[in-house]
Amino acid sequence: MTEPSQPRITYARRLGIFSATMAVMGGIIGSGVFLGPQIVAARVGSAALTLVAWVVGGVIALAGAFCFGELGARRPRAGGGYVYLREAFGPLPAFLYGWALLLVIATGATAAVAVTFASYGVALLGVSPHATLPLAIGAIVLLCSVNYVGVKPAAVTQNVFTILKLGAVAALIAAGLFLTASPAALYRPLPPSAAPGGVAHVTVAVGAALIPVLFAYGGWQQTNFIAEEIIEPERNLPRALMLGVIGVVTVYLLANVAYLRVLGAGGLAASMAPAADLMGGVLGPAGRRLISAGIALSTFGFLNLVILVTPRVFQAMAADGVFLPWLARLHPVYRTPAGAIAFMGAWSIVLALSGTYAQLLDYVVFGDWIFFGLTVASLFIYRARDLTRGEVGFRVPAYPWTPALFVLAAAYVVVSSIVANPKNALIGTGLLALGAPVYRVARRNQILA
Repeated sequence: MTEPSQPRITYARRLGIFSATMAVMGGIIGSGVFLGPQIVAARVGSAALTLVAWVVGGVIALAGAFCFGELGARRPRAGGGYVYLREAFGPLPAFLYGWALLLVIATGATAAVAVTFASYGVALLGVSPHATLPLAIGAIVLLCSVNYVGVKPAAVTQNVFTILKLGAVAALIAAGLFLTASPAALYRPLPPSAAPGGVAHVTVAVGAALIPVLFAYGGWQQTNFIAEEIIEPERNLPRALMLGVIGVVTVYLLANVAYLRVLGAGGLAASMAPAADLMGGVLGPAGRRLISAGIALSTFGFLNLVILVTPRVFQAMAADGVFLPWLARLHPVYRTPAGAIAFMGAWSIVLALSGTYAQLLDYVVFGDWIFFGLTVASLFIYRARDLTRGEVGFRVPAYPWTPALFVLAAAYVVVSSIVANPKNALIGTGLLALGAPVYRVARRNQILA
């Protein structure tokens, strides 16, 4: 007499439209809006062009969100981009994407963001800088534990910290738009050499500024990783992507208007910490402490989001038989990819302890945009293959121009990154290529098993 087979454990659909939207916004807003806008202002050389660059970047991000909305509606599967790449281009490109996430992109970002959170936390608490690394590791362990015990507590954590970080950005915007800076004026005009020139100069300047802008807008695609845990993903995932990206574009534009009002284009371009300079200019030392707390909250929320979504990719890889088999199992009670969460947390801690995460991220960050562009390009293949399968609930407007715009933008980021630092690109290509023999070994073991 044979034993009855155990029922297959699946993901639980427990996330509604609000949690999905918070995941989108939380995946985009990290520390970049507080620390990075000076790069854009320095490259374009005027207040008007600074805002133009953020608007153009927002349009491109929205185009990408439209595309991921349709992809998610077509294939509401855990793993997001990994699934789309596998079905459109085959298992090897999909594996290399997951390999890049595992090796550096997601785990390196986890280590870097944890250390950033800990650096601000140590300063706010007034404790020894030697506590930075233990605090960073503690944050990773804590959030891995929260995500281990269920997607719902992880989502509640994400919702709380996304709301807190939005509150911090709202405080910055309100201070910049409605309060008066101190008499020690922070506003500085641009030097004559930095003033924008003709049409050709403006085009080149805005193009150069788009690289940091598009990186600042990145992250919304991660919500597709948890599509199997969203209630009615065919409808709610596209809506969450639209609402989340539009919300972030609005926040980023208002934040830059606030920076420019208080600091001016010259002051923003020269500032190494524009949020702190703005808040310090209008509220004094208390303002600097307030925004430091906001950055700590923002980075903690972003850290939770990365730990929430990325293990779903590793679980999908393992389920396909191309990664460690035990990572494919979901927890029988919590219905989370428990092994994948623990594995990711452990490797992130190793990277944090090694101190190599920043350099590794510099090597492979261009690769993230290669897969970004390929994932959106997969929509062309889905459309061609699915002509006879009926309509999906959500379709990209202005197809094929919308995905074409995003693919061209992704190609621009990749080429610009390679031109800016060909050595890093070469090393990064080598790190990504290491995934090919790993994939071959995994497939051979799968066949022999």
